[in-house]
Amino acid sequence: MKVLVPVKRVVDYNVKVRVKSDNTDVDLANVKMSMNPFDEIAVEEAVRLKEAGTAEEIVVVSIGPEKAQDQIRQALAMGADRGILVTSDDDVESLGVAKVLQKIVEEESPELVIMGKQAIDDDRNQTGQMLAALLGWPQGTFASEVKKDGDKLHVTREIDGGLQTVALNLPAVVTTDLRLNEPRYASLPNIMKAKKKPLDKKTAADFGVDIAPRLKKLKVTEPPKREAGIKVESVAELVAKLKNEAGVL
Repeated sequence: MKVLVPVKRVVDYNVKVRVKSDNTDVDLANVKMSMNPFDEIAVEEAVRLKEAGTAEEIVVVSIGPEKAQDQIRQALAMGADRGILVTSDDDVESLGVAKVLQKIVEEESPELVIMGKQAIDDDRNQTGQMLAALLGWPQGTFASEVKKDGDKLHVTREIDGGLQTVALNLPAVVTTDLRLNEPRYASLPNIMKAKKKPLDKKTAADFGVDIAPRLKKLKVTEPPKREAGIKVESVAELVAKLKNEAGVL
């Protein structure tokens, strides 16, 4: 089967994010960027499906600036076959991304779309669900295990009460959680090979999709600094403070 894997270019998770002085946005000047960690897990799972003989082709898609091709090349070095970059210098919201992905799915006809459950820059956790709704496909979110059994895909989901396993009819959309796998490091030979793998560049206009933002960003601020805690002399004093001051009991 063909697998489609959307990936996003985000600020590296090791970077301390700083807000611009005018509070309009996050300062991205001279900041290290990388592939969204959850998307990296999705790429790894797609490659494992291919290595197991379950998948035949892996297509990686990114919607973002020209430099997002770096993240596509990383996915190609991990084992994906080809890439598609939909260029946009503006921040594309979840619905816009889902609409573009819908058009790409209609063109590519994959049996599985596997993607990160959320991006670490906005934490929206919406795109996978929106894409499944637009396509009318079943979805398995927060996956910690994915297995193909005949014409069905068994997805073990992480939920508040523990684990839930669902059987999905293909084609389907799956979003990945942290415990699904540990992504591999791309070897130098594979990095060199990735430079020769095909990468198509398109725009949202090529698909006839309106990606104009529906939300207006009013202000971006740093989170409040954490206040120092206090020490108590006894359990009774702790309980009293939790009840009378914190109001949590």
